[in-house]
Amino acid sequence: MYFGFYECPVCGAYLKAFLPGGLRHAVLVEKSVIGGGPRSSVFCPACRSTDRERLVYLFLKNRPHLLARGTKLLHIAPELNLSGWLRCLPELHYVTADLCKSRVDLHFDLTSIPLPDSTFHAIICNHVLEHIPDDANAISELFRILKPGGWAILQTPISPSLPHTYEDLTITNCTERERAFGQHDHVRIYAMDYVDRLKTAGFGVEIFHWRQEDTCFGGNANKFGLNEEEKLFFASRAYLQ
Repeated sequence: MYFGFYECPVCGAYLKAFLPGGLRHAVLVEKSVIGGGPRSSVFCPACRSTDRERLVYLFLKNRPHLLARGTKLLHIAPELNLSGWLRCLPELHYVTADLCKSRVDLHFDLTSIPLPDSTFHAIICNHVLEHIPDDANAISELFRILKPGGWAILQTPISPSLPHTYEDLTITNCTERERAFGQHDHVRIYAMDYVDRLKTAGFGVEIFHWRQEDTCFGGNANKFGLNEEEKLFFASRAYLQ
């Protein structure tokens, strides 16, 4: 039975609408922070997948070679629905990690990962780096544990209106951080120079915008309720010469 125009690609539910979400702090609106401020189509009312989960899901679903048999994938701060799908792929060696969360395979600090060099073929790390004061070290650690030829999806809230990333590590009070960065546990608002930070660590970076793709991402009508402004940061580690 057909209940609406929209469809959740994760759970397959047909919907009249997605549910709104996002934080409404003034700085997020003022700086037009993509992935942070209020949006009209964040949650699937059936499975509760978020707009950013649906984007990553569709990106990987339409690039099956990225999850080829034997791929060892590390998912940091795993999103519930995306994690559930990945864990069910029998050909994937899937590992989850977090600093504090329960029900993950590994616990570690992203600035000091207790794993050997070149451990994983792939990494997913979404909306984590904006929480970490020493993000340069964290990005370098992600690069270190990625195998040559490997890839990483490294999403973060980002402001297209800021000329440079805004951070002030002297701001430690939760209320002040909320006012400055839009969330009590954030330590910066990234600008597009985020790409330079990834490249400094050694990553190659492709900026993928789903609006430039065909109907497999929902087309002009945005059938899958994606964030109209969100781009996907697809990082890679080159093969050794």
